[in-house]
Amino acid sequence: MADEMKDMILEYVVEEYVDEDDDIEMDFDTPLISSGIVDSFSMVSLKVFLEKKCHVSLPDKEATPEAFDTVNKICELVRRFQA
Repeated sequence: MADEMKDMILEYVVEEYVDEDDDIEMDFDTPLISSGIVDSFSMVSLKVFLEKKCHVSLPDKEATPEAFDTVNKICELVRRFQA
């Protein structure tokens, strides 16, 4: 079964943060924070998106640049806080 959460997050990141002019191949392990695709302001909007879409509350202390650096890491974080 395809992982709908990973697909949803990747699609959101590409739509919101990647310019059409950028020649970036995105996958679930593409560095988001360390590559500069997602900055600290974008991370806040991504966190809000995740909380709404996944019906989860992510504590600020857990929403670190390391935890948000790839789609796979973001999914791990969200799953930890889903009931």
